[in-house]
Amino acid sequence: MSDAAPILAARGVCKSFGGLKAVQNFTLSLRPGALDGLIGPNGAGKTTCFNLLTGVYRPDSGEMALAGSDITRRRPSHICAAGIARTFQNIRLFGELSVLDNVRLACHVRSRQSMFGSILRLPYAAGEERAITARARELLDFFGLAHREGEQANSLPYGDQRKLEVARALATDPKVLLLDEPAAGMNSGEKVALRELIRRVRQRFGPAILLIEHDMALVMDICENITVLDYGQIIARGSPREVQNDPKVIEAYLGVDEGQEAKAGAAHA
Repeated sequence: MSDAAPILAARGVCKSFGGLKAVQNFTLSLRPGALDGLIGPNGAGKTTCFNLLTGVYRPDSGEMALAGSDITRRRPSHICAAGIARTFQNIRLFGELSVLDNVRLACHVRSRQSMFGSILRLPYAAGEERAITARARELLDFFGLAHREGEQANSLPYGDQRKLEVARALATDPKVLLLDEPAAGMNSGEKVALRELIRRVRQRFGPAILLIEHDMALVMDICENITVLDYGQIIARGSPREVQNDPKVIEAYLGVDEGQEAKAGAAHA
């Protein structure tokens, strides 16, 4: 598995906003079925990387590929159809729609019917709609949300809204699933359940997963490899143990004590 060609790759990706270099020389090699982490202090550029990988932003330079096909300048809808799905740090459900319709809409990314056929309710279109509804219900059942399918999405408890967002992403049948702080706002019990859910998602549906998360206990527990960003640059990459003990990572998160800095300077003088 480790020798497999990457399912998602980025090389030399850069993005600036005015004079701010948000991402500098970002590289990534995500293998099929991987469960990796992307971490860093607030403002390190993590979500910007997700926005680049999903076409929300176009890179100033660099290249990105999904399953060997270039996606560097493709639109978000094309990238989603190609096989990258994501969730958001701030939940972005269709709040006024039902739980079921949120997932049904996402299933249409893989639909082969035309709008014309759907409007006229041609036999093929009607059959595909039934299949889409069945698929959506299967996903809701997996996430324990089947009994809520008729409720408005914005009426769900916070933890269930998070689940629904992941279910909606999986409805696009992605090769790669990007999770942007899925544990944000969750209590300790919900976070434990989330760990197991992420593992089950990979086992059942098989996508490679890239996870942005501030909860280090969760990241260290489930991620196989971790990339660490600081000020838009990669400062470390490796296993959870390697990253946890890397002096650059410790400094980025905790800072360097001024007294220790002075002593180090004197020692090298």
